[in-house]
Order: sequence, then structure tokens, then C-alpha cells
Amino acid sequence: MKRKISIITTNRADYGLLTPLIKQIQKDDNLKLQLIVTGSHLIDKFGSTYKQIQKEFKITQKIKFDLEDSSKFSILKSMSNIMPLLGQCFERLKPDIVVVLGDRFEILSIVSTALIYKIPVAHISGGELTLGAIDDSIRHSITKMSHIHFVATSTYKKRVIQLGEDKKNIFNFGELGLENIKDLKLLSKSKLEKKLKLKFDKTTYLITYHTQTLKTLDDNIKDFKNILKFLSTLKDTTLIFTYSNCDEGGDIFNNMIEQFVKYYQNSYVFTSLGQLNYLSCLKYVDCVVGNSSSGIVEVSSFKKPTINIGNRQKGRMSPKSVINCKATIPSLKKAFLKFQNKKFKLQLKDIKNPYYKQNSSYLTKEVLKNIDLTKIISKEFRDIL
Repeated sequence: MKRKISIITTNRADYGLLTPLIKQIQKDDNLKLQLIVTGSHLIDKFGSTYKQIQKEFKITQKIKFDLEDSSKFSILKSMSNIMPLLGQCFERLKPDIVVVLGDRFEILSIVSTALIYKIPVAHISGGELTLGAIDDSIRHSITKMSHIHFVATSTYKKRVIQLGEDKKNIFNFGELGLENIKDLKLLSKSKLEKKLKLKFDKTTYLITYHTQTLKTLDDNIKDFKNILKFLSTLKDTTLIFTYSNCDEGGDIFNNMIEQFVKYYQNSYVFTSLGQLNYLSCLKYVDCVVGNSSSGIVEVSSFKKPTINIGNRQKGRMSPKSVINCKATIPSLKKAFLKFQNKKFKLQLKDIKNPYYKQNSSYLTKEVLKNIDLTKIISKEFRDIL
């Protein structure tokens, strides 16, 4: 009998990273792929990105994630409402393993439901640190409710072991999504400009900025106003914004971006660029700006710099291509001057991405196919203390 693997994607970011694994499972005759789509994929204001997934894969089930706005109450309501729907889905599909990636609050609801149903959970990207966001606590909670762990570096593997998980069920195969950079045929600059209906100027920045969820909303807004004020002073520049995610205050940030692009020449905003467009942008932009994990994990593969603002990604392992700064005008000025420095640009030529390993998705698929599940739920192993 084929082992049933339920991969659950909740947003544009985790889908891009999961794509190579989805393809590996789909083509393996001994596995049955169950692709479950939920979260912001099904929300119009975030681009209804499930439509893009449908062009590439057959979706087994969509689970509506009602998020009225980005307030705390709306997020909590959505987290609780989705759990019974997930339960019904698991009862019908009866997966052998549930696969999730990352540290979003939606994932917390998913693994909590799988725990109640005694379904083994495979968690990708555990052991990381992001001290400026609630995601950090959520990620470690997910680790403790999971049974199979795929981490991106040896440091992250060590941290999952420190959390008390069994060494034999922790696998360091690198960052899954980096295979997309190697495997996808990226668009030419002219085709990308035509598709996105924009022009790359003398300098072009790709900007993705999310709220720092351990800060107050007022402080977050103050920070983002500073960032937009600084960006408005740049000359001969194209600014490409992607939407902030559905964390608390995300709607406010997106409205601020929409207002900004109305008045700042040669600036553009996209709810979601999609995987191909996004990676193609990384190839041609001069720098990535914001506080997205992509700036840490993916951008160095293109030997491009990242200006990482604030503490959202604090604690995550960073290549030397990352310049950290505060959300203040003086700090931003200093960071932008640094990435334009000749010495820094020369350094980029020798940058190696610490998150990349070969055959990551294939090795992950092989573990999911062959790992012994008979006692995995009870976590019967020697106490580490």
C-alpha cells in the first residue's frame, strides 16, 4: 500500500520552498501525494495564490482560512476555526505523515490538530531563531509536536537535539527551496519587465517588510514610516514592493505601501510575484531590502546583498551578504552606503550560501518514504539528560 503524505501549504513563501519536495513525492510510485491548501492562499487580498498552485499540481483539498483583518482577535478566531476543518480533512484522507514548513501561526493550528489525531508530523526548517517575532516560540512549539525533523544547517540540528528530539529522526539536508534557483529557467530581464509592466532603473530594490510581532503596533508603524521616508529620497531608482504577510498589522503596512506607490515615481507593489517572477527579480535587482527570511536564505545564492532591517530575523544564521540595520534614517543611510562600497561588492563574488545542499528534496522524500512509523508517535527514546 502506498504511504500517504499530506503536504500542507499556507502561504506564498512556504509553497515556493515546498515545490521541489511536492514534485519528488508526486513522481514516486510508492507514495501518494495529498496536497492541502489553506491560509492566505485562499484570501483574495493576498492574491488568491491557490490559482497558481492549481496550474502546477492537483490540489487534494482546500480549507478556507477566514481572516477578516490582521488584528489579534481575527488571527485567534481563524486559528481556532480551522482546526475542526482540518480534523474532518484528516479523518477523510487518513494521511500517514503530515508535512509542514516553517513557523507561522497557521502551522501551529495544523500540528496541534495532527497531534490530537496521532498523525506523525514532519517539520521542515526547525531549530532556527528569529528573536524579533512570535514565530520563534511557535517554531519551537511545532518542533515538540513533530516527530521527523528536516533542518537546514548543523547548528539548527544541534538546537533541535537540545529541545529533546531523537537524533535519529533529525536530518540536515539544507534548505529545500534553493533547488528552485538551480532548476527553474528564470526570465530574461526584458521578459520580466514586460510581464511585470515596469522598468529597471539605474538601481532597483526588491522590498518585503513584515511587522515585528514582538513590538507594539504603534512602534511597527513608526518604523515602517521611517523606511518609506528614506526610500522616497532615492533617485534614479525602481522600487518593487511585495505585500506584507497576514501577521498583526500587515493590512496597515499594505495600505501604506499602496499609498506610497501612488505618489513615488517608478515604484510598484504586488500582492504576490509568484515563484518564477520573484526569483527572476532576485537575479536582476541590485539589493533586497526588508526583513523577510528570503533575504537571509535565498538571496546569497544570487551573490546579491540584503539590507535586513530590525530584529525580526535576529538570531538566524546569516551569510556575509547580509547587512543588518535599524529602522532609523541614519542607520538606513549607513547600510545603503555599505552595500555600494567596492570592497563589499568584491566580497559578494565569493559568497557561498550556507543553506544549500545538493539533492535536498530527494533525500527528504526518501526519509518520508522509508522511516519507521511504528513507535514514532510515542517518541520512545533514551532521555537526553
